[in-house]
Amino acid sequence: MAEYHAQNKAKLISETRRRFEAEYVTDKPDKYDPRDVERLQQDDNWVESYLLWRHSIVDETLKMLDESFQWRKEMCVNDLTESSIPRWLLEIGGIYLHGYDKEGNKLFWIRVKYHVKDHKTMLDKKKLIAFWLERYAKRENGKPVTVMFDLSETGINSIDMDFVRFIINCFKVYYPKYLSKMVIFDMPWIMNAAFKIVKSWLGPEAVSLLKFTSKNEVQDYVSVEYLPPHMGGTDPFKYSYPPLVDDDFQTPLCENGPIASEDEASSKEDIESDGKETLETVSSEEQTTLLKKINLTEHTSKAEETEKVDSKMKAFKKPLSVFKGPLLHISPAEELYFGSTESGEKKTLIVLTNVTKNIVAFKVRTTAPEKYRVKPSNSSCDPGASVDIVVSPHGGLTVSAQDRFLIMAAEMEQSSGTGPAELTQFWKEVPRNKVVEHRLRCHIVESSKPTTLTLKDNAFNMSDKTSEDLYLQLNRLLESNRKLEDQVQRCIWFQQLLISLTMLLLAFVISFFYLLYS
Repeated sequence: MAEYHAQNKAKLISETRRRFEAEYVTDKPDKYDPRDVERLQQDDNWVESYLLWRHSIVDETLKMLDESFQWRKEMCVNDLTESSIPRWLLEIGGIYLHGYDKEGNKLFWIRVKYHVKDHKTMLDKKKLIAFWLERYAKRENGKPVTVMFDLSETGINSIDMDFVRFIINCFKVYYPKYLSKMVIFDMPWIMNAAFKIVKSWLGPEAVSLLKFTSKNEVQDYVSVEYLPPHMGGTDPFKYSYPPLVDDDFQTPLCENGPIASEDEASSKEDIESDGKETLETVSSEEQTTLLKKINLTEHTSKAEETEKVDSKMKAFKKPLSVFKGPLLHISPAEELYFGSTESGEKKTLIVLTNVTKNIVAFKVRTTAPEKYRVKPSNSSCDPGASVDIVVSPHGGLTVSAQDRFLIMAAEMEQSSGTGPAELTQFWKEVPRNKVVEHRLRCHIVESSKPTTLTLKDNAFNMSDKTSEDLYLQLNRLLESNRKLEDQVQRCIWFQQLLISLTMLLLAFVISFFYLLYS
């Protein structure tokens, strides 16, 4: 059955290519961008995405391709770059990619309050939408996004049905199969009629993808770690530009050089400079923990590794909070704390503990691979054992609250080897549903706290009590800040309610006098 399905799919893809070339391209070759025509002939997934959206009806698929390719040439999609978009439009933060929903789909944020209907800037705004979608599509071929229509604090001037229709068409025609769902947050009642029109544009099949939510319901689709405070979330992310917001997790550099199988592009200079780094030995037994030195070459024995660890002991403060996953306990649970730039370079520690009866392979990825050194970033953990992972800023680059780390873990068979080659092959073959993921945010603090490890001597002079006091003060400060933001949101909501009631009353009065004097 599966073989028949594969053969049928291949036949449909071949027919679509042949007919599109014969019926659309031959007569008017200048109608499309040659790069799109060439990609159609080479990328099976691209052709399949159009076929699936049109239920494998080739005639309908060809019409869709024609419309999509004409639009791509008109918008110069293949040539869109950051410099193609006006800087002010990127700075305002109305449209961007950030975070993930509960299904692991990327979140495509559209903050409607920043949009003002203006025909002069409409083309640039459409290009911005196309720029983000094309950028994402090239990196995540076929993986859908969840559109977050944030209508909080939205006024009448922000309602632009032409712009909404363009966004709908992007997913309906230009980027088929890329829409997971469209979450509409905090929609004002005055826009109910407008979104009835939107439903008609989507069509009956896609209407089910619309999710109308308030602060209570939105957490059904997105966890609090990726929701801003005004949605009831805890995400500290604040949009800023430059640089472009980029959440794509990539493999960071290992502290003693790149992982041979994944970071071969890194320069030899980095490897040599890192090899010269030395760690000081601290005599206090209470504050000293051993860093496990994972040797990335197959020819070094475990005995040699142990000697290197012993000669390079370092005192680190263990993180206190723990995330208890099915394969690994991960500490800290949510945030990596780094010291500020003024206080010097700081390193932080991630502790992984294997709670299974099998070996667990793990990988560490980050949204900013050029900023950090991670040791080890690709290794394994024996049953019941723990692994300390050191994360440090690299090359004088500063830590940002926008940066994220991803811990990926999967169980290995007892017979599997754990060398670099075996791990590389394992990650190529392991099914996606067998991989457990956990994300960590970055946080910058002025002083050391329990979840922070530091290589500065004066950090070791601070007592545990002082660290815990700072930790409690930070928690109280964050809590008071959340309460203040909630109060501001309530004031804004009340103001909007008063405006709406005033408009309703005004309409009633006008209607009354119209009936009275007509």
